[in-house]
Amino acid sequence: MTGTLTIWTYDWVPPGPRGFVRDLRLRWAAEEAGLPYEVRAVPFEERATNHLDRQPFGQIPFIADGDVRIFESGACLLHLARKNRKLTPEDGPGAAETVQWTIAALNSIEMATVPWWFLKISGREDDGLTQWMGARLDQLEAVLRAREWLVADRFTVADLIMADVLRVPQVRAHGERPATEAYVARLTSRAAFQKAHADQIAHFAAADGARPRAG
Repeated sequence: MTGTLTIWTYDWVPPGPRGFVRDLRLRWAAEEAGLPYEVRAVPFEERATNHLDRQPFGQIPFIADGDVRIFESGACLLHLARKNRKLTPEDGPGAAETVQWTIAALNSIEMATVPWWFLKISGREDDGLTQWMGARLDQLEAVLRAREWLVADRFTVADLIMADVLRVPQVRAHGERPATEAYVARLTSRAAFQKAHADQIAHFAAADGARPRAG
């Protein structure tokens, strides 16, 4: 497999989501693994129609890596983990646990936190959803009280995606979960995260001057 790893994102997003757009997960993984990569963009304003051949839901991120074309941030992260053992253990049980916790971050945690967050910012917070999310976060808190990392005793791509799911300010502020808070703080203090985060902010900010001013 040859060619530069290309991470695709939007050319611009409003200030609110900057630092949380999911191409950050792939930038972070590439930085952790020392994988060379470039970032390219598709137009935000035409996102519903402009890249359906590469992402059938019109979303980002997606990647091109040699002859591999793949979308969905979790799938992209698992692909990158297979390329570099800094992101996953080599042994069978450890590799399986990494996949397990990566999927758990998406299916058991993010599927609860994202709908809750959308309802909250729209002023339609639902008590049933709040209780469901709180229960999931409490269950994860019990796990994180007993271990530093999700898999064995080392950082993996599962920690990367779990921390990214958990670091949303509204989620962090919902309840007292000291082990989870310490986990998120520890992961987001890593140099690779800090660089990926700063680079994403700069990427979107650079496009501000090219956009027409309101009024």
